[in-house]
Amino acid sequence: MSLNHSPETQIKLIARVPAITGRELPEWFQAIDNGPSFLRCDERAHWLAEEHGLTHGYAAAIVVEHERHRRNRMGFI
Repeated sequence: MSLNHSPETQIKLIARVPAITGRELPEWFQAIDNGPSFLRCDERAHWLAEEHGLTHGYAAAIVVEHERHRRNRMGFI
C-alpha cells in the first residue's frame, strides 16, 4: 500500500474525512496516538484501515496528515 498521494489528492481526501467517516481529524489522531506503537507509517495505515473499517486510501491520508501535524508540533520541518 502506498502512502504517497499527490498533494491535490491528499487535500481532497482529508477534506472528506469527516463526512465519509463521521469523525473529525483530531479524533482520528487520538485513535492513532492511543493505538499500537508501529514504527512505520504504512503499518499504522494498515492497522487504522483494519481496526476501523476505513478504505486504505483514507487510512493512509489520515496517517500522513497525523505525521505532518506531529512534526509541526515537535518543531520539525
